[in-house]
Amino acid sequence: MTESRFRTRVVVNGQTIERDVPVRQHLVDFLREDLGLTGSHLGCEHGVCGACQVMVDGKVVRGCLTLAVQADGKRVDTIEGLSDSGELAALQQAFLAHNAFQCGFCSSGMLLTALDIVRHHPDAGRDEIRDLISGNYCRCTGYHAIVDAIESVLRAHGSVLADADAQGAAR
Repeated sequence: MTESRFRTRVVVNGQTIERDVPVRQHLVDFLREDLGLTGSHLGCEHGVCGACQVMVDGKVVRGCLTLAVQADGKRVDTIEGLSDSGELAALQQAFLAHNAFQCGFCSSGMLLTALDIVRHHPDAGRDEIRDLISGNYCRCTGYHAIVDAIESVLRAHGSVLADADAQGAAR
């Protein structure tokens, strides 16, 4: 018995991709195996750890719970694309400055969550930041350094990044 496939057209990091994908293939597997975008990691494969996160049409989603066919006709941004575009530069610098990267396994998902916080919660305090990152596991940092990094970007750049996001959404 052959596996059912679906012709999918998706814009990944600004590039239109058209492929036949297995109907049961997860988005993170498609990105990693078919496109070689290995920045998003497979952790728990149950949607609990956040290591597999990507953005679909500007929303953070769990790549291990999203099927590739569900991205048909949508825009997918990965850590690679957001890093190359410079959208994560302030957060990446803050994570470095606050030693929030440690082993790096959670970093891609944590950075996407942090970007979402900066875009949609520019006035978040430490407790709200902790709540908003609670869906991302980090086994190395104890989260203090991550909260420090996100808070520093919010205080220094939050409104600038939120304005840039609004301009990008208007395009």
